[in-house]
Amino acid sequence: MKLVLFDCDGTIVDSAAVIHACMERTFEDFGQQRPGLELTKSIIGLTLDIAIAQMLKRPVDAEIAAMTARYKEHFMLHRQNGGTLEPAYDGLLPLIEALASRDDVILGVVTGKSRRGLDAILDHHSLTKAFFTARTADDCPSKPHPAMVLECCAEAGVDPEHTTVIGDAVYDMQMAVSAGARPVGVSWGYGPAEALKSAGAAHVVNYAGELAALI
Repeated sequence: MKLVLFDCDGTIVDSAAVIHACMERTFEDFGQQRPGLELTKSIIGLTLDIAIAQMLKRPVDAEIAAMTARYKEHFMLHRQNGGTLEPAYDGLLPLIEALASRDDVILGVVTGKSRRGLDAILDHHSLTKAFFTARTADDCPSKPHPAMVLECCAEAGVDPEHTTVIGDAVYDMQMAVSAGARPVGVSWGYGPAEALKSAGAAHVVNYAGELAALI
């Protein structure tokens, strides 16, 4: 049996525009200079408070905790006001459907999103039933800590050496390496391919069909 763990933002769905807009509003609210898009992309995948701290180049403190809460408010307002949910990347939905139908594969999600945010994405794209296990920012330490992978492995009853972690960020690759799983990078997200390879990616794929062949 194989366990395949997908990152969400930048791997299954393209969330950069929504995340960046909420970051801009949050930084403005606290008198901080609005971040550039590339800076926002560089922290996607981390737990929110750690992401904001990294953007501001300082440890998590009381102000960053307040900014984290405000970001969540902006994100919820986006949802409540009819803002579009993040679109899936080309080929990902049929790939996940095909993998979920295999008897030798168990699917999971490991993400820096909240549980509520992940559930909204999976429900919107009719993916909820495809995934047996999931770990979010509400459940585990931030990537690249290996806890998300190890807890999913334990829940699925699959050893890390039979587990593949698929993601677009350096943090995903580092997490997989730390857990003893196989790291596979995707080039369509927010992390440069060379950075993924340097972080330990065994492969970096350019389109969804390549993932099916690897798995």
